[in-house]
Amino acid sequence: MDVTGLDAVDLAGRIAARELSAVEVMRATLERIAAVNPAVNAIVSLRPQAELLREAARADAQTARGPLHGLPIAIKDLADAAELPTSQGSPLFAGQVAAADDPVVARLRAAGAIVIGKTNTPEFGLGSHTYNPVHGATHNPYDLSRSAGGSSGGAAVALATGMLCIADGSDMMGSLRNPAAWNNVYGMRPTWGAVPSEAEGDLFLHQLSTSGPMARSPGDLALLLDVMAGPDPRQPLGLALAPVRDRLGVDPGAVRVGWLADWGGALPLDPGVLDLCGAALGQMSGLGWQVEDLSPPFDAEAMWESWITLRSFSVASGKGALYEDPAKRVHLKPAAVWEIERGRAMSGRALQAASHRRSDWFRAAMGLFDRFDVLALPSAQTWPFDGALDYPRQIAGHAMDTYHRWMQVVVPASLIGLPAVNIPAGFGEAGLPMGLQLIGRRGSDAQLLQIAERWHQATRWPQERPALR
Repeated sequence: MDVTGLDAVDLAGRIAARELSAVEVMRATLERIAAVNPAVNAIVSLRPQAELLREAARADAQTARGPLHGLPIAIKDLADAAELPTSQGSPLFAGQVAAADDPVVARLRAAGAIVIGKTNTPEFGLGSHTYNPVHGATHNPYDLSRSAGGSSGGAAVALATGMLCIADGSDMMGSLRNPAAWNNVYGMRPTWGAVPSEAEGDLFLHQLSTSGPMARSPGDLALLLDVMAGPDPRQPLGLALAPVRDRLGVDPGAVRVGWLADWGGALPLDPGVLDLCGAALGQMSGLGWQVEDLSPPFDAEAMWESWITLRSFSVASGKGALYEDPAKRVHLKPAAVWEIERGRAMSGRALQAASHRRSDWFRAAMGLFDRFDVLALPSAQTWPFDGALDYPRQIAGHAMDTYHRWMQVVVPASLIGLPAVNIPAGFGEAGLPMGLQLIGRRGSDAQLLQIAERWHQATRWPQERPALR
């Protein structure tokens, strides 16, 4: 039996039934990491093998602590896990060991997961390409010369290669969706507020980023989301989601899909992306789903201007102190400096105007959900690009005017905090994966996963694992 190919739900059930031990699972996990991680560089700060095997043995000696009992997990290197370094991909924090768990990490441990190390991320999570000066680049296992995406690139690669069965990630601008698409796995951005963040800094204004689950199946997304989600009394804007996993088997029926394609030509896409997505939409029609082409429901440029204003304001708020210290500023990547300088220059009037545009888009989107269960877009505008680049300078002959413009396609969900899940859509002519975003109404996380599960049962794309050995 290939333990590293089993889903988390299956593994957890076997551990609970004593059909497999946590030690056996840990040993298989560490052997897989030793075999493939040197090529892809997805897992960093790995704990010593003897220490991990002892923790797994303790798990075997205990009654199951929760739904993740005995399952290995590595934490995205933006979040604190006690006694592990949190570099954030920055030389400013390299080797800095966390004293305590962030709220989500504490929930994973309480549910029985064994934290084995960290997963790689871009510096401060900025940019959908996982490379940094501390741990280096993470490579796409379907073509080692290509980007793994980001910022949850390490997590996605670890899943695709069987080094993990579940992984946490975070998503401000597509960081749970883009790497999932480029590594043929599932990544879910939950409704904003469903998963608490660390109770630090401003708790009211910066409603953009959220943590969420990644996995090779929607069932495992649901398993992990039920652990991660739930209000935290230290945070004022939390959302209570009903448990998702118990409702996963409900047939979503004739799903109504609104296909937004390239937003009426506003979003340049690499050749072949729409063809692959179109084939996936044809499969959806074959499932009895109702797919309808949609005209652009909102001005794409107005949405983009709102996004980059609010994003820069958020980044400047969180990282401004590093910029103010000249000795630290020189160690910041250019994208971070650009974001901070833009954010610090924002006027109150500009921020208010951006928030008004965001509100207008929210109202327009809610009207669409009177007609559709989900809105669909590609999860990325380009195929995995050359890993030696910092970002693609053009798509289909269109110049990219910022380091993140090539990911504009993820903004419609991120700007207004809607739940979105990447579903694998297959492979292009070069053998590289691509995915579709399914975007739901606020709070429709369970329905989104029911739809994703129906798709998964019909396609099983993550079983097409990379040939990497």
